[in-house]
Amino acid sequence: MRIDLHAHSTASDGTDTPAELVRNAAAAGLDVVALTDHDTVGGYGEALAALPAGLTLVTGAELSCRLDGIGVHMLAYLFDPEEPELASERELVRDDRTPRARTMVDKLQALGVGVTWEQVARIAGDGSVGRPHVATALVELGVVPTVSDAFTPDWLADGGRAYAEKHELDPFDAIRLVKAAGGVTVFAHPGAVKRGRCVPESAIAELAAAGLDGIEVDHMDHDAGTRARLRGLAADLGLLTTGSSDYHGSRKTCRLGEYTTDPEIYGEITRRATGAFPVPGAGGRER
Repeated sequence: MRIDLHAHSTASDGTDTPAELVRNAAAAGLDVVALTDHDTVGGYGEALAALPAGLTLVTGAELSCRLDGIGVHMLAYLFDPEEPELASERELVRDDRTPRARTMVDKLQALGVGVTWEQVARIAGDGSVGRPHVATALVELGVVPTVSDAFTPDWLADGGRAYAEKHELDPFDAIRLVKAAGGVTVFAHPGAVKRGRCVPESAIAELAAAGLDGIEVDHMDHDAGTRARLRGLAADLGLLTTGSSDYHGSRKTCRLGEYTTDPEIYGEITRRATGAFPVPGAGGRER
């Protein structure tokens, strides 16, 4: 089985619609794909309606968190999307995304960059606006060559010149809320130093003690040494280890299935979940 547990659609900051995402996942030879848009479950319906035969969809979300001033992305799988407390927190985060993006545009303009809110809104479309949309605007203007190059202290990285804060969950609260909604939690790309500061291993140990299920080890932003270190840490803490592409369509260079999760780990994730269950495709309708 080929299993990719981290992918984004136009419901947040990917460039594939949810229907395109599941069709592309099947074309890439995946057996299982997780839809993990940022702080939203808005792509579920379209993805399920278009789900090809032979592909299983895992519903999820990537929750925006912050711990001691450091950004933490928490992958939540197979939770009940209707659970009210978690749904309310996701809404608070989404509601804060637009004013935050506007603030980043204002900061960029003050730095002499000719970005406009209209440009960023056009790029975001119906998705939940975020930093990658602002980064794409910088690419369009020729300020940086790639979206990844916008996530530096010069521009949009945490604490960068054009960075702006938004409402984010405490990761301990995120774990509690996801568990209460019957879901499973995995710390996304915990060693991605190129994105900015990372939480120390002691914090990961505290999150594990609070119920964290796993950490994402095999990821494009982790070099070989980081993967080995995280795998050892996970073994010490009794955490599951996953691998994922963090696919964003054409917005990033990673490909669906570039990194995958061991089937036994996937099986354990599904066994732990009680809020929702993977959906096998029966041949979705074209859109």
